[in-house]
Order: sequence, then structure tokens, then C-alpha cells
Amino acid sequence: MSHNAEPVSAFLPGRWQPGRLAAMTTASPAPTLQQLQTWHHALAQALIHVDEASFLEHLAAALCTLTPIESMMISLERQGQPPHLLYQQGIPRAYQDEIIHRYFSRGYLLDPFCLAVDKGLAEGFYHLAQIAPDDFFNSEYYKTYYLRSGGAQESYYIVDLCPQSKISLCMFQGLSAGQFTEEQLAVQQSTQAIVRELLRRFGTTGGLAKVISDEAYTQTQAHQQIEAAFMGFGSGVLTVREREIAHLILRGHSVKSTAQVLGISPETVRMHRKNLYTKLAINSQAELFALFIEWLTRSGAMARA
Repeated sequence: MSHNAEPVSAFLPGRWQPGRLAAMTTASPAPTLQQLQTWHHALAQALIHVDEASFLEHLAAALCTLTPIESMMISLERQGQPPHLLYQQGIPRAYQDEIIHRYFSRGYLLDPFCLAVDKGLAEGFYHLAQIAPDDFFNSEYYKTYYLRSGGAQESYYIVDLCPQSKISLCMFQGLSAGQFTEEQLAVQQSTQAIVRELLRRFGTTGGLAKVISDEAYTQTQAHQQIEAAFMGFGSGVLTVREREIAHLILRGHSVKSTAQVLGISPETVRMHRKNLYTKLAINSQAELFALFIEWLTRSGAMARA
């Protein structure tokens, strides 16, 4: 995946204001003896199956013994290709088309985590609030792909397999209108060393090969077509600068953040935003998002024709 937006440094540790994750530096309640026994037993099962396709199911089960996790997705992230779903659990059938099909076919282009991985996100444990642009939680993308599907909150493990490939494990909360507590996030963070090492072994010692076939060429072509459609949104109507601003608005950047990324003033951003809304005959971010999705869908259909 290659996107022309924020520099790599925008997605690396050290720049963020962690917010709720600041509590992770403090001690969380110790797990009970029974919880530890259950965790260690489940972890042992994951280790036993680390070279098998069933490993992912065992790892997911182990993580659920420590904190309640409503749904989970484990994906392979490769440069120049769309993310590839390896395993999911807990996503209700009513939301599977929204979360899985639409996300992995085109929605990932605006996802802050996917963009961060593409820009060089270091392996580790992250919370959505650490990665997302400043206005992301008010964006139409968040409302469409997160809130409407019950995924109000996410946390992530990310592990490097090689310079071009990573495995991500995303944990969702929100279907029950709940959120991960600070203590639960701290427990998830405390397990990252063993979780990352197990995922690395799975990805490099044969387990991954039993889950995914090598469709790199086909997937790369598909991604290139999707990205070309993304970068072409507004072409022939908008100026280059207006298209840049439209892309950043779609990804959840505020006027201030957009100005910082592009090195221009907020007033200039507002002027370009007004102009692009006028040219596209729209009045809101919601209409911009709907137009963008329509454009991607139409472009995809034309590419397949």
C-alpha cells in the first residue's frame, strides 16, 4: 500500500499524546490465580499449534481469557497489496458485509491503522486514539465503518515478519455499547511480547502458509487499480491541491491538521474546501464521503468490465 499523505514520522512512537493509554504506565489489578491458570493453559494450546492454521483460533481464545473481547480480526498486511483477512471471530452476520467485504475491498484506503502500517508503524501495541487523525472520530468513515458496525473502539497488536509484511491483530469493542477499560487495555499491552512472538513464529515457520495461498500478483493488480481510483477521485474537476485536501478530509483530518500536513494556513484550507464542495455540488463531509464511495464502486466495476 502506498498513499501520499502524512510522513512516516506521523505514525511512529514518540509523537503521540496517548490520552487514555497514559494509564497503561500505572499498575493494573493483578489477575486472579484462576485467570492465570486459564490464560496459561490457552496459551500453551496456541504454542502447540503455532505451525498450524488452527493457531489463530487458539490465540484468539487465549486473549479472551484475560479481557472480554467482542470481536477480533487477524490480517496479513503487505506493501503494495490490500490487507488480507486471515481469521475473524465475533463479528455478527448482519455486519460482516460492512466490516469484512467493504473494508477489505476498498474501505481500508481511509483506515488510519492501515495507513499507519503503510507509513512504517513500528511493531507493538496500539489503541485507535493513538493512531487516528485529530478529527477522525467525527468523520463519516468512522461513523460508517466503526459505529454502524458496532466497532466503536479498537486496540491492535502489530508484528513485523519482514520489511514488506506484517501481521495485525485487531480487537473490537462496542457492539454492547461498552469500551475497553484502562485496566483491560493495560492487560492487553502487558501481553504484547508473547503475543507478538507467537504471531511472528506463526508467520515465519509454516503456519501462515497453511492459511493463505500466494495470490500476490492478482492482489497487487487489484490494489493498484483501487489506489489509482482513490488518487483519481475528483480528477478533471478539482485542482491537485483541492484533491489533496479532499483526501485528508476523508481520512479524518480537521482543518488545522490538514493545514499542518500540507504546510499551508487554515484559512487556505477552508478556501479550498469551499471551492471543492462547490465544484462537486455538495455541502458536507457526509456528501463528500458518499460521493467518494460511489466513485470507488463505479471505478471498481469499470476495472472488472
